[in-house]
Amino acid sequence: MKGINYSRYGGPEVLEYGDLRDPKVGPDQVLVKVRAAAVNPVDWKCREGYLDGVLDAVFPVVPGWDVSGVVVQPGAAVTEFSVGDEVIGYVREDFLSRGTFAEYVAAPVRTLARKPRNRSFEEAAGLPLAGLTAYQVLVKLLEVKRGETVLVHAAAGGVGSLAVQIGAHLGARVIGTASEHNHDFVRSLGGQPVAYGEGLADRVRGLAPEGVDAAFDTIGGDTLKTSANLLAPEGRLVSIADPDVVSYGGRYHFVRPDAEDLTKLAGLAEQGAVSVHVQETFPLERTADAHRLSQEGRTRGKIVVTVDWDTEEAEEAEEDAF
Repeated sequence: MKGINYSRYGGPEVLEYGDLRDPKVGPDQVLVKVRAAAVNPVDWKCREGYLDGVLDAVFPVVPGWDVSGVVVQPGAAVTEFSVGDEVIGYVREDFLSRGTFAEYVAAPVRTLARKPRNRSFEEAAGLPLAGLTAYQVLVKLLEVKRGETVLVHAAAGGVGSLAVQIGAHLGARVIGTASEHNHDFVRSLGGQPVAYGEGLADRVRGLAPEGVDAAFDTIGGDTLKTSANLLAPEGRLVSIADPDVVSYGGRYHFVRPDAEDLTKLAGLAEQGAVSVHVQETFPLERTADAHRLSQEGRTRGKIVVTVDWDTEEAEEAEEDAF
């Protein structure tokens, strides 16, 4: 199969496009023909070695954790999916090697859910990691309730934009930090935008004089400290960016694959409660360019890599390989 891989840590230039070994399908895995794979900041952080202390890298590494595609072959023990099912997945394992930026991925069944039927493969690919992060933080950790006020940082980004929508769906009032050129976008998601920068705390207090009931930090550092200071007396705080959140009485969260959560998230997408804004798409062979754009840190919504399949060629490739 064709795919992206890297054999050493480094910048986008270490990413290579070419022939890769066809994946084996274990008993609890599902072979997925990839239609789209979203880029997340963790992808380039892994590529540069920032997570080397946590995740072993088995080189060559195929990057990518998000996927949308079609089931080609269920593993021997898999009963949840059949050939032809359209699926989405947050395909993270506890090591780096078998990622989603390729024509096929053998995904553990625990990482998959059915794709929202009314969403494109490109949009659906942007849902798993960012959406699960937002869902797990707001629903499970912050336990956001109707009528509460929630502060969400980087509200126009991949995680933040989905957190705003999920918070609004839960009946909360959502205040979202964003650059001024993204304020209309945040409003369209159901949030009340406030600008970054000096005076942020005063701007938030102007909207929530008694403090916010919950704060979702996606930035860390000074932003985390500001969030803690903006909490109401019984306010809750979660960070996905800074483990130091525990010193403020909050909780740190690293998103985990969860088929049940992902199924609920897909249901919200089908209902129209959440959607993914795709800023730009790149063909698979231009994954390095997609990484470069992600590293600029100004993404609105998601960046997505696509795999274009000619029907006859795809059928021949499957017959030859599998």
